[in-house]
Amino acid sequence: MFISNLIEYLDSIKVRDPAPRTRWEILLYPGVWAVAYHRVAHWLFLGQMFFLARLVNHFSRFMTGIDIHPGAKIGSNFFIDHGFSVIGETAEIGDNVTMYQNVTLGGTNPTNGAAGKRHPTILDNAIIGSGAQILGPITVGERARIGAAAVVTDDVPAGATMIGQKARSTLVKAETYAKDFMPYGTPCREMFDPATQSLEIMQCEIETLRKKVAELMAERDAAQAAPVPAKRRATKEAKGA
Repeated sequence: MFISNLIEYLDSIKVRDPAPRTRWEILLYPGVWAVAYHRVAHWLFLGQMFFLARLVNHFSRFMTGIDIHPGAKIGSNFFIDHGFSVIGETAEIGDNVTMYQNVTLGGTNPTNGAAGKRHPTILDNAIIGSGAQILGPITVGERARIGAAAVVTDDVPAGATMIGQKARSTLVKAETYAKDFMPYGTPCREMFDPATQSLEIMQCEIETLRKKVAELMAERDAAQAAPVPAKRRATKEAKGA
């Protein structure tokens, strides 16, 4: 049972990360070890062996660079890519959630939410991009995408893509959002195909350069069309004479 569950977990990571060639490589991922250590720490926490739970937590943080409070509830197939993330005590994470590096599932004043609940709840299949900060007792809906470096302090609807500081929705309709996995949770445009990620990024860069060139040409044309001051015109006429 343990071996089959482990293989299923490793395969779920391989689907989301094209880098590893074998399951053995995935076993070296710090995020995999952080989740494994957390399972032990959480079991101790539920048994009210709080000091031992914290001891495992500190050892895990030292070994992996990922800090998961022993009280956090984590579902199956949770994948932390690269690491250096923080998950608070009352955070709850569903199944098949993907979280990239430098993410914080942080807390706020507990009086703002349910008693004792001060960290976010992340529902199934959500994707959290690099450097995102999700703060407070809010809920991130199923298949939601949190863009890189977004700051989220309000509930996120299912299927929404959140970007910016403070994060705002890209207003993609829930019935039309892409259902496939999106690396880093950050689309180049509203509807995104992971199979053409590099093409999408290139198209964005070309469009940005095109706009910049258009702005420079408009400035040049405006400068050429501007009337010549009378003094400068008289000087030119005198030189011509």
